[in-house]
Amino acid sequence: MTSKIIANGIIKALAIIVGIALLLFFLYEIQSVIIYLIVSLILTLITSPFVVFLKRRLKFSNTLAVVFTMFLLALAFVGLILMFVPLIVSQSENLSLLDTKTIETNATELINQFKIYLTNHHINAGKLLNDSSLTSKIDFNFIPTILNSILGTMSSFGMGLASILFITFFFLKDKIMFSKGIKRILPDNHEEQILNSFTKTNEMLSRYFIGLLIQLSIVFILYLIVLLIFGVENAFVIAFLCALLNIIPYVGPLIGSVLAAILTMISNLGGDFQHDILPTTLYVLIGFWIVQLIDNNISQPIIFSKSVNSHPLEIFLITLISGFLFGITGMIIAIPFYTMLKVIAKEFFPENKIVQLITKNI
Repeated sequence: MTSKIIANGIIKALAIIVGIALLLFFLYEIQSVIIYLIVSLILTLITSPFVVFLKRRLKFSNTLAVVFTMFLLALAFVGLILMFVPLIVSQSENLSLLDTKTIETNATELINQFKIYLTNHHINAGKLLNDSSLTSKIDFNFIPTILNSILGTMSSFGMGLASILFITFFFLKDKIMFSKGIKRILPDNHEEQILNSFTKTNEMLSRYFIGLLIQLSIVFILYLIVLLIFGVENAFVIAFLCALLNIIPYVGPLIGSVLAAILTMISNLGGDFQHDILPTTLYVLIGFWIVQLIDNNISQPIIFSKSVNSHPLEIFLITLISGFLFGITGMIIAIPFYTMLKVIAKEFFPENKIVQLITKNI
């Protein structure tokens, strides 16, 4: 091997590394566009069955079915914003988000009431709270920073929503054209397998995301009922946020319960801790735990096992492993990604015994 060949090999390797680095940098710079594409693809998977229904049952043309679907989707977004924003503003006023001194005072008052409650029950935890100087160690100035970040996100929400709806419209309208275009660039020897994988993945992920919407809607309604029963202010906002956190498997419900407890205590801050704040918070937590029992043991296993044709234990293990490897993001994408891998494995390795075992219901 001559020095010229070695030098060319090194230059080629460096060129590949630089190319990969530039590609990653480019993807990082356009991450917002990638997010728009992913969200649009999810919306396409969710709304595709409705478009098919309009075309087959109501005899709509493809363009008319897509336009009507996008109109309903835009209407749903606008309705959600009109209902949700005023409630957020109201909740923000209650929490005094712009006044960190008020939050610190309220937190100190809450802790003092808790210490009095412990003292009345002959528990020495009050001394522990005094020694720890809990409130002095908390920097409440992080709240305006979070609020500014939320406001910044909301300011770009309009453009993002318009972009997502625009992309989704063409995904739905030109779905057949995209399929034909992809078919032309596929290798002939694997064309049928790739197209079958795409079709089955599209069908199963559509069922999955529709199932996810149903599951979140059930949880939201049950959370809302619990909060309304115990008279918690702005029950709609709290129920919506806690239900939305259920997108994160297993960890999300825990975070939602903690969030609900904190907002419930702050909403009832003017009342007596022992006879008002503490009992209401405990009742809300118990109600949320009952909702989680219903969700984990009835609605979630039925919906997800039917939508992705996987055993509940299989889903649990995949989600757990993804969480250990990739954190929260891994837990969110675990089921869709695993479903896609199962479909691909069945198409390309149908004789493998392990593949046959895990894809027998597909």
